[in-house]
Amino acid sequence: MKYIATWTAVALTTALAGCSTGTASSNRSLESVHQPVVRNAIYQFDVATANGELPPSEQGRLQGWLDAMNVAYGDRIAIDDPSTYGNSAAQATIRSMVERRGLLVSEGVPVTTGDVPAGSLRVVVTRSSAYVPGCPDWSSKYSINFNNATSSNYGCASNSNLAAMIADPNDLIKGASADRQDPSTAIRAIKTYREKPPTGAGELKSQETSSGGGK
Repeated sequence: MKYIATWTAVALTTALAGCSTGTASSNRSLESVHQPVVRNAIYQFDVATANGELPPSEQGRLQGWLDAMNVAYGDRIAIDDPSTYGNSAAQATIRSMVERRGLLVSEGVPVTTGDVPAGSLRVVVTRSSAYVPGCPDWSSKYSINFNNATSSNYGCASNSNLAAMIADPNDLIKGASADRQDPSTAIRAIKTYREKPPTGAGELKSQETSSGGGK
């Protein structure tokens, strides 16, 4: 099983703060001081297996937990299986439960708290969020600008909107991986634009009109 370490909020805050070029009142560049901060919250749930399969009772427990967590698009789900030979049948059941929610199981498993009990699987949900701290910032609104600096609120609107709209906030840190780049998705908008016939391509339709008589 492949393990990956997850970023902590403190590490992310420090890393992203390095992109800034000074305080909001002295920033003379076009790089905004207010940058998005990404946080990852990790939730774990252990289910017991029986002869390598996931019993209906455990499926019900897992389904209830996923419903309570409101697992949906944007969440990343992984399965931690510490057994020597792997519980392939139980994993397949969990994958089908996840796929019914329109999601896929990730390959990498984040580091979690404690060991997985013997004869159990651990389902891990990673939920990311992004926000821009300190916005809006109108601290320089009434100050004299001796440094020819940008406004203290510069970048708040665009970066806050980006943080709110992005599907996977972790893409703000390292970008999307190469295996997620589908050329057909990238050219879909251009393909639609080129193939859709113009609205005025067809002939004008004639329509009879009747004028109302006063008699």
